[in-house]
Amino acid sequence: MCVFHGCLFPTIYSIPNPPPSSGHQCNSLPLAGRAGQLASFKANTLAAAWTGVQRQEVVCKRLDDNSIVQNNYCDPDSKPPENQRTCNTEPCPPEWFIGDWLECSKTCDGGMRTRAVLCIRKIGPSEEETLDYSGCLTHRPVEKEPCNNQSCPPQWVALDWSECTPKCGPGFKHRIVLCKSSDLSKTFPAAQCSEESKPPVRIRCSLGRCPPPRWVTGDWGQCSAQCGLGQQMRTVQCLSYTGQASGDCPETVRPPSMQQCESKCDSTPISNTEECKDVNKVAYCPLVLKFKFCSRAYFRQMCCKTCQGH
Repeated sequence: MCVFHGCLFPTIYSIPNPPPSSGHQCNSLPLAGRAGQLASFKANTLAAAWTGVQRQEVVCKRLDDNSIVQNNYCDPDSKPPENQRTCNTEPCPPEWFIGDWLECSKTCDGGMRTRAVLCIRKIGPSEEETLDYSGCLTHRPVEKEPCNNQSCPPQWVALDWSECTPKCGPGFKHRIVLCKSSDLSKTFPAAQCSEESKPPVRIRCSLGRCPPPRWVTGDWGQCSAQCGLGQQMRTVQCLSYTGQASGDCPETVRPPSMQQCESKCDSTPISNTEECKDVNKVAYCPLVLKFKFCSRAYFRQMCCKTCQGH
């Protein structure tokens, strides 16, 4: 320390200047420092966003050119306290928060994309509040805009499936597949759509087991005898459910294809002038005679020649 009367400032030995002579006052030292306060306040980083604090900075300055030097050049006992005060106490103005655009609703033919737009105001270092849109005075940013306006390539459009054919058993369903524009207003040749992405036009299907074949009978034919007993025939076929001939019907339940029949005879007696003869179609006249049926008018008429005299 300087020992001259009235000198309270430290001698600076580390600065390369000639040391003071014994007759100089301390105030004449060119590199002496003193503690002092800056006239202005320095705001911290909080001051610009919400209520903040300004701190008063105390530095050590040279006496000759008022430049700032390291604190160890000044007497620490003479250093004044650092003061602080609040600043920017008025509420922060609201501002728009704009989020990122979301994915476009369509990949082509014009879609829409949206983003979040909020009016917010900061009320603390990590706190904010959301206001009505009217709270922000600047123009509100757009929340929705068109995107991907390019035309889509042609695409396959499949119509409804047909019914399963045949009606039972294994079969197929069919449908029509067209190459259409993205708005379905135009039909293009199939070559303009990708063959690899074409939907199937036929699939297998089944409506359950088919019913078994069955015997189908026709109507009975005319009786073979014009008078009396005879025979009549009918068709009996084994058919599948589609009407095709089949050999899978059980013979044990086959309906008969022939049955006995009887035709009503005319009871008018034969006149003497008519020739007495057996009816050509009747082949059982010998049996009529054998079993003594000639007494009956019908058999006597049909087998006139055979029954004559009996």
